[in-house]
Amino acid sequence: MRVLGTGGPWVDADRFGPSTLIRYGDERLLFDAGRGVGIRMVQAGEDPGSLDTIFITHHHLDHISDLADVMITSWLRGRRREMVIYGPPGTRAIVDTLVNVVYAKDIEWRSVGEPAWGGWQPVRAVDVERGVVVENERWKVSCDWMVHGHKLGFRPEFVKSWKCLGYRFEAAGKRIVVSGDTVDCGGIRRLAQDADVLVQCCFANRGECEGNPHLERVAKYTLADTVQAATIAQECGVRHLVLTHIRPKSRERMAQMRREVREIFRRRLTIGKDMQLVRV
Repeated sequence: MRVLGTGGPWVDADRFGPSTLIRYGDERLLFDAGRGVGIRMVQAGEDPGSLDTIFITHHHLDHISDLADVMITSWLRGRRREMVIYGPPGTRAIVDTLVNVVYAKDIEWRSVGEPAWGGWQPVRAVDVERGVVVENERWKVSCDWMVHGHKLGFRPEFVKSWKCLGYRFEAAGKRIVVSGDTVDCGGIRRLAQDADVLVQCCFANRGECEGNPHLERVAKYTLADTVQAATIAQECGVRHLVLTHIRPKSRERMAQMRREVREIFRRRLTIGKDMQLVRV
């Protein structure tokens, strides 16, 4: 497994947009497609042409900004199979718009004008709800609802349509969970139970939040802080906690992050860096 991008919506030269790649044999499963994911794949020695399955957690910019890039680049790098993109309700509409409107001319131009690419290899999107997303003889991916800003005072109509997911990958007796963006909630605890690896968003340190109204609000309603991330992992029996979606910090703040998590979580801890390989 690789955490390809460990940042968020801000522009950061060291941390690109959120994305996690699970490698299982010859298969590659991508979870989210944040800013620069294609670049990070190549830099990490991964072949974009091998990618044909994507899982989207939610529709914030930092999680889908390079979705079209992945769809088209995988084709240009040799993808010869249909790509399937799973995500919360609304994913199919986004993908259809990217393929048939935003990049329709680009795709036709390359298909007709540069036949060496072998013609457009299709992309299909599937809107999913809580439960099993894909199950085959090799692996299984299930999902659950996350809580990400649902109580920030939005219109009821918006809250009803704002669906955020976390995912659990299972194969050969191993379990990897990708939280997406969430605070501590029932969904992430169900997915994380007895996980070998939990890739958990952790925006801020608890020490950063105290006395800062904005960060306190973020930690309460939007993104887990160090204490929440560590508590989820400890109480759910997670074996290896990998932190991602990390707010830009000084070296001192990064050290504080590790200390705060270590006060609660006793097992293996990785504070994620872009392209970092995590063995399961």
